[in-house]
Amino acid sequence: MSASCGLCDRALELGYLCPGCTLGTAQRLDRMPAMYEALAAFLHPGGRRPELGRTQPVEAPLPIAEPAFNLRGPGGMVGVLEDWRSAMQADREWGQPALTGDTERRITVAARALSMNLDWIASSWPMAGAFAEEMRGLERDVASIVNPPSPSLRLGNCPAVFVDGEVCGAVLRVPHGTAEVVCRWCGHFYPQSTWLSLAAGHLAGEVA
Repeated sequence: MSASCGLCDRALELGYLCPGCTLGTAQRLDRMPAMYEALAAFLHPGGRRPELGRTQPVEAPLPIAEPAFNLRGPGGMVGVLEDWRSAMQADREWGQPALTGDTERRITVAARALSMNLDWIASSWPMAGAFAEEMRGLERDVASIVNPPSPSLRLGNCPAVFVDGEVCGAVLRVPHGTAEVVCRWCGHFYPQSTWLSLAAGHLAGEVA
């Protein structure tokens, strides 16, 4: 009976996760405690920490950055990991895990328990794909806060014309820290001398 990986849809002879997705999930689980710790620096807007001893009683408290706060809160990382650990143990008929310690400790314990059972999850658990997808999504949510993508400047739309006369029209952006613009759709290169015309929408189309 043929099957497919629940995360990447790669064909499998048996099981629910391919070796590559199993390894990737294991690495994500290993990183969970460090990701939780990294979020602490982003609990206040702009990644600012309150300066100890400098805040006067009459001042309003610093606002909380909700995305980081939610991920570190009861329904965030710890809730996701413990829910999956609970579901895994229930399906293995092991009973429910004990939840003790602070949030950081609970994340470490839940991630380790899931990692230790990853071979069974990948080979025997029908929920493996949904589990791996949520671990990937959780890591992306954290990365979007602690390591956001570099900003890019939008220049306009690619005016290159294909041989059939159709204009490419893909969005052109200047990546942070570079002086090169290449259309990701048609591959046409635009030197800096053309950027003002692109931004103004005045550049005539060239054959892509």
